[in-house]
Amino acid sequence: MIELDALDHAILDALQADGRMTNAELADQVGLSASACHRRVRRLETDKVIERYAALINRQLVGRGVSVFVEISLESQREELLDRFEAEVSNVPHVQGCHLMAGNADYLVHVTCADVADYERIHREYIAVLPGVISVRSSFAIRTITDTTALDLQ
Repeated sequence: MIELDALDHAILDALQADGRMTNAELADQVGLSASACHRRVRRLETDKVIERYAALINRQLVGRGVSVFVEISLESQREELLDRFEAEVSNVPHVQGCHLMAGNADYLVHVTCADVADYERIHREYIAVLPGVISVRSSFAIRTITDTTALDLQ
C-alpha cells in the first residue's frame, strides 16, 4: 500500500470527478502551484495509484442498458481450468467485470446488453461454452440505484 497525504487525496478525488480537467484547474482546486500539482499527478501515475484514464459511457444511450449478474460454477477448481476460464471470459463481448468468488458460485460476471433476447444470445454463444462451466444462474437488475467508479478515499 502506498502512503497518501491529504493533497494526494484531494487530487485523486478531483480527478475521479473530472479526469479531463486541466492541470491548471486541478492545481487551483487543490491549492497547489501548477508545477507542484503536475509532479504529484505524475508520481501517482508512476506509482500506479492512477492506473488509467477513461470516458464513462451512458450504457442506456448506446443500447447496453440492461445489467445481468451471472453466477457461474465450474466442474472443478483445478488451476489450469481456472486459468482457461479466466482467459476466455476476458474476451467475451459485453462482459463488464468478472470476479472469482468465495461461496456458492465460482465466478460472478457482470454482463451488459440491450435486452433479454440479447442476453440469451450472449449466454448461448459465449457464457454456456466457457471452459468447465457446469452451472449458470443469471439475475437481471431491475434498476440501478448506485453505480460509481469513484473510490471514497476518506
